[in-house]
Amino acid sequence: MGHRVLITGGNKGIGLFISKLFLEKGDTVVIVARDFTNFALADDERVTAIAYDLSDVEGIPALAEKIGDIDILVNNAGMSHNLFPEEYDEKRRLYITNLNLAAPIALTTQYLPHFKASGGGRVVNVASQAGVFGHFDVWYGALKAGLINATKTFANLYGRYGLVINAISPGPVDGDIIRDSPFKKRFDRIIDRTILKRSADPSEVAQVVCWLAKESPIYLNGENYLINNGVTSLEL
Repeated sequence: MGHRVLITGGNKGIGLFISKLFLEKGDTVVIVARDFTNFALADDERVTAIAYDLSDVEGIPALAEKIGDIDILVNNAGMSHNLFPEEYDEKRRLYITNLNLAAPIALTTQYLPHFKASGGGRVVNVASQAGVFGHFDVWYGALKAGLINATKTFANLYGRYGLVINAISPGPVDGDIIRDSPFKKRFDRIIDRTILKRSADPSEVAQVVCWLAKESPIYLNGENYLINNGVTSLEL
């Protein structure tokens, strides 16, 4: 029997690969994203697309009511402004804080009563190795570190009620973000430190997400899984 899966930012990039893999495994998918222009799964009747800007954290309770009950939550939506600390203004800081940290915490909190009542639920938070090693965009790195910390806290508080929540922290993932980045040389340095001398394929990240959401032992709870092919330290 398939699960009902909520995936934020599941309309493109890594999120789209995650959405497709859940569908392949027989699940139905609800995708929340800001824009569904040229959405690859627009004609798939197993997909519910809801346009919503997750930086509007106050509207998340109403959003969750609209979505209804779910079995799995994948907090994938996030972004970096790729700015140095002195380049941030209040508007950018508030937006990235809400999207990368406040929204995943709010969504997880919103579904806690349902998960507890049903005897369990699974959450996968897509963080970043930036949250482990640091990042020149100090807000991005700090917020991803906060998401990892929130993952551990939710597991400690609610794992006894059946909640299984883990985080993944990918390094560079192949896609337009790397190919078109003004910081491509930095990405190349990181990739050169991997065992296979390449970035991750988005499908590889999606496989880890689906495994944690559907198949991993419940003993694995409150953990953060690095997906960077052996990179243990970074020169930022």
